[in-house]
Amino acid sequence: MTHVFIAPHPDDAALSCGGLIASLRELGQAVTIVSVYSGGPRQNGELSDYQRTALGFGSKVMWPDYEVFRRSNIANDYPVLPDADGTMPWLAEPERIAVTQERANTQARQFWQRSSWTRAANITNEETELRPIADSVSAQGTAEAIDFAAADATEIRKAEDERYAWLRHASVVWLDLPDAVYRGYEGDDELLGQPRDDDPPPYDLLRQEIMRLEPQMVYFPMAVGGHVDHQLCRDVGLAMLAEDRRWVMPPPEMVDHLTFYEDFPYAWWSDFTGPDRLDAAFQLPVGMSLEARYSDITEMMEQKAAGIRLYASQVTRLFENDQGMLDDLAGYHARVALAGGVEGFAERYWSAVRP
Repeated sequence: MTHVFIAPHPDDAALSCGGLIASLRELGQAVTIVSVYSGGPRQNGELSDYQRTALGFGSKVMWPDYEVFRRSNIANDYPVLPDADGTMPWLAEPERIAVTQERANTQARQFWQRSSWTRAANITNEETELRPIADSVSAQGTAEAIDFAAADATEIRKAEDERYAWLRHASVVWLDLPDAVYRGYEGDDELLGQPRDDDPPPYDLLRQEIMRLEPQMVYFPMAVGGHVDHQLCRDVGLAMLAEDRRWVMPPPEMVDHLTFYEDFPYAWWSDFTGPDRLDAAFQLPVGMSLEARYSDITEMMEQKAAGIRLYASQVTRLFENDQGMLDDLAGYHARVALAGGVEGFAERYWSAVRP
């Protein structure tokens, strides 16, 4: 199964869902984190060439292509010499590749023949405009050292995101939309207020990325605490729940496959107890309700804390120090466990269901 966690910012998945993510990875489940507002300021609101051509319009790091791990930097365990023609012994013959490619295309056409669109098979590692190769994309899986003293906040947070993904053997996708502070929001009143009318939820962009990942479960923030970036991500989840079924290539039914997580530490600071504490903008489609699901993370508390520590730029800002982070984790997850009848510690998720 594939689990997709929608994180408004690079640290939100680790903070709110770190216990569940660690549990899923121990069970062998695939995890992808989509960091939505992971970008900095832009000139004239334009995307880079790569962001326009890459799927999802964002830079992606799929493990194991991390900041400190790049396939091109790994030497052979044993020397491998080419033959008399200069061909490596492991290289497939072009004629056999062409035959395999044709068969793959035939199978793809047969598989998609009843749909209104198709996908082409590609068994080679050849780069095209729409299919960049990870190791050829700048800042995507590079061994180059980062000057953190000169790096801006977004670069540092994305580097922390990479390290968390490496720790969990998960995938991370950056959509690189500018953070709210780069979109004109100033001060807590605006950051924790209502989104502006000219700042709509990134529905098309985020939905496209989710559909590309073909998840069995998607986790959206509830926007506890009211941060505008969290609200906009949450509104995408609500809009996807309200989608009508289509007669041509219908999208997956999101009910029972979409859940909302409680934003930590905001849920702890505000004594959050349930959806009735949310703002009026949280409106489920008619005929749906939320059902609480509890994830026992008692054995994952140390792993969750270890993951949060990787976001060193945020720990001091949010908790003052490491002990403050541990105290807040223990207090919040013990309270959630008590509400759910779980012994120890728990995270709580609210799944959209039809009664």
